[in-house]
Amino acid sequence: MLNRIFSSILEDGVFSGLDFLLSIGTALICGLFIACLFMIKNKCSRSLAATLVLLPGIVAVVIILVNGNVGYGVAVAGAFSLVRFRSAPGRGQDISTIFLAMSVGLACGMGYLGVAAAITLIISFVSLILNISGFGDRSRAERELKIKVPEDLDFEGRFEEIFPRFLSGFELESVKTANMGTVYVLQYRVSLLPGTAVKEMIDEIRKHNGNLEVNLSRPEIATDEL
Repeated sequence: MLNRIFSSILEDGVFSGLDFLLSIGTALICGLFIACLFMIKNKCSRSLAATLVLLPGIVAVVIILVNGNVGYGVAVAGAFSLVRFRSAPGRGQDISTIFLAMSVGLACGMGYLGVAAAITLIISFVSLILNISGFGDRSRAERELKIKVPEDLDFEGRFEEIFPRFLSGFELESVKTANMGTVYVLQYRVSLLPGTAVKEMIDEIRKHNGNLEVNLSRPEIATDEL
């Protein structure tokens, strides 16, 4: 029974009208399912959502028309490679979801409808679980700390003495000048201790930096970072 579900409905590359409709219909349904689950915990544009729905069907049509011929397949791949996509770089998960949609279309085009449905369910649900669980997120206690100090202040080791009272870890990432060289900007990657009073920490830092600007924020991650 299981072997029958995961076998191809096409025999020797020959397909009927019903086989064609089943393949395209399954591809579009799987694409719609992929798009719906992808939108649950991800920022998704209207264009990307429509692409995820249509892409499996388009790939399935191409594979059916190629009809298993390797030479035709290479020619079609070459034609697609000439297309220049004018879009902003995507996130890693966007790209992996597009590859999933293409894989589903490939399976449907070859007649493996059970395989297409299985990989759609498995990969989509695994992706959803990873998103909900926050897998790979930076620590909630991690922050970016920027401290301005006057140019005549010796900042070497000045703040490292007070950090252990508020931070579980810290690292000086960069030092640069600002305001025509009148101040230095120290940038730290820090991790707050549980229950840290942020105001108390900033007030303590201001006592040692001449009461200049102190900025504590979450670290930024580029949207196209892989």
